[in-house]
Amino acid sequence: MGDIAIVGIDCAFPGAAGVQAYWDLLMRGGSGIGPVPAQRWEAREFPAVCGSGGFIDDADVFDSDFFSVAPREAAAMDPHHRLLLPCAWRALEDSGRAPGELSGTETGVFVGVMGGEWGRLTMSDLARVTPLLGAGSSAGMAANRISYHFNFTGPSLAVDTACSSSLVAVHLAASSLHTGECDTALAGGVNIVLSPSLGLVYEQLGLAASDGRCKPFSADADGIGRGDGVGLVVLRRLDDALADGQRVYAVLRGSAVNQDGRSNGVIAPNRWSQERVLRSAYRRAGTTPDRIAFVEAHGTGTVLGDAIECAALGAVHGTERGTPCAIGSVKGNLGHTEGAAGIAGLIKTALALHHRIVPAGLHAGRENPRLRLGERGLRLLGSPMRLPRGESLAGVSSFGMGGTNAHAVLATAPRAPRPAAPRTSRPTGALAPRGAVGVFTLSADTPEALRRNLAAQAEAVARRPRGAAATLCRSSNRVKTGLPYRFAATVRDTGELVDALREAAARPDAAGGAARPWGRPVVAFLFTGQGTEYPGMTAGLHRESPAYRRHLGEADEALAGHLGTSVRELILSGDTRVHRPEFAQPALFAVGYALARTLTSLGVTPAAVLGHSLGEYAAAVTAGALELGEAARLVARRGALMSELPRGGGMTAVAAGPGELAEVLAREPEVVAAAFNGPADTVLSGPVDALGRIAKELDLRGTKARPLPVAHAFHSPLLAPAAADLRTLPVRCAPPALPLASTRYGRMLRHEPMDAGYWADQIEEPVLMDTALGALVADIAPTHLIEIGPRSGLLEIAARGGRAAGAEFLHPAPGEAATGRELAETVAALHRCGLDPRWEELYEPEHRVVETLAPYVFSAAHRYWDRQAPAPAPAPVHEPVPAPAAARAGDDDPVLLAVVEAVSEVGGHPRERVVREARFHEDLGFDSVMIMQLKNRVEARLPRAGEVSVQQMLPALRSVGSLAAFLGDVIMARSA
Repeated sequence: MGDIAIVGIDCAFPGAAGVQAYWDLLMRGGSGIGPVPAQRWEAREFPAVCGSGGFIDDADVFDSDFFSVAPREAAAMDPHHRLLLPCAWRALEDSGRAPGELSGTETGVFVGVMGGEWGRLTMSDLARVTPLLGAGSSAGMAANRISYHFNFTGPSLAVDTACSSSLVAVHLAASSLHTGECDTALAGGVNIVLSPSLGLVYEQLGLAASDGRCKPFSADADGIGRGDGVGLVVLRRLDDALADGQRVYAVLRGSAVNQDGRSNGVIAPNRWSQERVLRSAYRRAGTTPDRIAFVEAHGTGTVLGDAIECAALGAVHGTERGTPCAIGSVKGNLGHTEGAAGIAGLIKTALALHHRIVPAGLHAGRENPRLRLGERGLRLLGSPMRLPRGESLAGVSSFGMGGTNAHAVLATAPRAPRPAAPRTSRPTGALAPRGAVGVFTLSADTPEALRRNLAAQAEAVARRPRGAAATLCRSSNRVKTGLPYRFAATVRDTGELVDALREAAARPDAAGGAARPWGRPVVAFLFTGQGTEYPGMTAGLHRESPAYRRHLGEADEALAGHLGTSVRELILSGDTRVHRPEFAQPALFAVGYALARTLTSLGVTPAAVLGHSLGEYAAAVTAGALELGEAARLVARRGALMSELPRGGGMTAVAAGPGELAEVLAREPEVVAAAFNGPADTVLSGPVDALGRIAKELDLRGTKARPLPVAHAFHSPLLAPAAADLRTLPVRCAPPALPLASTRYGRMLRHEPMDAGYWADQIEEPVLMDTALGALVADIAPTHLIEIGPRSGLLEIAARGGRAAGAEFLHPAPGEAATGRELAETVAALHRCGLDPRWEELYEPEHRVVETLAPYVFSAAHRYWDRQAPAPAPAPVHEPVPAPAAARAGDDDPVLLAVVEAVSEVGGHPRERVVREARFHEDLGFDSVMIMQLKNRVEARLPRAGEVSVQQMLPALRSVGSLAAFLGDVIMARSA
């Protein structure tokens, strides 16, 4: 057999709600046994059954809204199904993946469940039978529910081999993974003690413990005590899990299942079959019994069962070995969890291998001498047993009442490979990983759920020692995304993270880093031109962003052959030559290219690009109009040509429009308008002395005029010699793959090539920024403008011009103080607005490891526990019913109110939840059966609509409001 990795776990057992609570219970030798809750049955009414057992707290709680299950359907569902759904979600989270990521995949689901007690309790009164109850009471639906709600399309089956069901389910899941039926599998089991009936059976068979406690292998053992339990593990082929960087709790080396055949009785255990299943499992695992450090035995605490199992274990493990094989059974802590017994033992064993310590047995202090454990090479653990370094192996047994036996062999996980070294090493003086920035993400299905989970994460993180947060952030990006309401905060350490989480959780409006996006952001990149350069630009980002380092290196390589030096070193060293055109222009191009490529590698794909003057080169590369190497050649030549021009020219930014400047420009014919950035935002270019005279005149008028830090009159006739040279260059260009707003033409580029003529005209003609930005906004209606350059300039221009009033402005590198935080904040802002980034690009390789996060906290507001069958929905009435309360304040449409009443009646929702915008499937949990019932109710409440087929209704079943509008139209048409 190939190795199978256990990569995710979730469980709830008596006294242990969650994996950590379960491990704590085991390590402290705790017991989950207590009195029978009155909710289950009145113990005094059944004196023949012990009044104690292992019971899960809040087994009736179910977040039906989260799983889009209507209240009426939730009430009809078997509680086993209700426990499995949140358990599956948390197990998948624990595996290091967002559960929604697996939607539509051939993920398998294998669930062990024993009997169908819910069906017997609820279906015996035929007058109360409903379609929802028929589906809800089927034990076979236990796995199907998970597959349906998570949209898994792989094998999905419930397994009932009595007490061995859940370990057999794991065996079948591993087989499915081996054959390639699925790449991920959920496997486990569930058990809820719903009634005393099976307890009566155990009592009559002489198998029931007098105190409701299993005492395996103890001199005090006197039978079985029953217990609740639910547990699921996420399984993957080991190679796949390691390749994806998943944490591995333990490795399933092999497993086997067999049957007793004809023995002393159909419910009597068979020693020889138990021996055979152990030997078969070890053979499949490629190991021998002497290598097994401990066995999590079936160990029910019955006199006969313990004796037969110990004889079988001794026959197999009683070989020459340095230390006797340790045995134990978690039933001593939990009771016999029946259909979940195998998974309880498997999870205990996986955790023991993961922590490299085996918990002591709860009842090991009074070993049963009749079992002759020492003679058989076995021992009980009176104290925890530490596992030695290197690989350790363990076995898990689970035997069914009807003779189906299962045994699994687990091993410690292999040492996780170190994260791959970065392609571009972190530069000298870079921040240590402790100070690295990350984005912590969280999502939930409602604002209240988001606040609840923010608070839970805050408390979980607060319990950690203060330290780096990057690995936690990266884990949250992989696991805590995908639900409608989103939170994202940029942090460096856990203290900062706790503060951000608590602040957001305290906000009643779920603001403060949280939002519900209804679409994806529409992003435009604005590339800055010359004048924004400075020594050491983007050095802080370069220290912290591996993606930026990589892409700046690409630009540096492309430019090196043309410049004869490293532009990257020039940029980062603080060299003042960065102000000279021959270096400033290649340096700004390199920064623009690297910033844009960093963002696109993070999943930020622009819907359009715009470049201001020199910025058009990087914009053209981003849009696919120029290759990097071609653009690098052109930019290097452009800079060299401009450096050869005589000095004495300059540029001045003026807070005035062309009309206001016409008179002063007429008096200074050598000065031209070089850039039209906005209605009152013009840049003049020409000789420095002429610009000075204009500035003085404007100052007297009260018009602001500011000289720009350049030594040439760009975008003026003084650049004609450079333009003539550029016009002769061959240029390989292509039509842009993205919409490109041309500041040369002041509009969206159409069919014009970005050839030599374009670039020659571009340096001596004015920059038409204002009209180009207006065209971009009209074309794509951006939600976000992102400035691409080493400091801000274009965003201020856009704000002054008012061209994109509704857009959010972002800048990943806004100036000299910028670090990696601004890039992270840019991605966080876009994520809150609907972007699903490629988060890995944000982190150094050493931060790409799995950290355990607190599991999702479901709502406890709804409880469903009625041992009587839920009453059927009322039969259709045949005359209109008085109108209910309005679906929302101000709604008085009688058709809408009738639909609200019908929806509430069929689904069992409170009327205030059935609002106009509520969607039938996603929000109200309606399925095809409920839609048919809704059709009947609607026809009864709206007789003027007549009979409407489901086929006619289907297009209108988007929401409550759309159905009401459709029915209103039907009534109007039939009344005409």
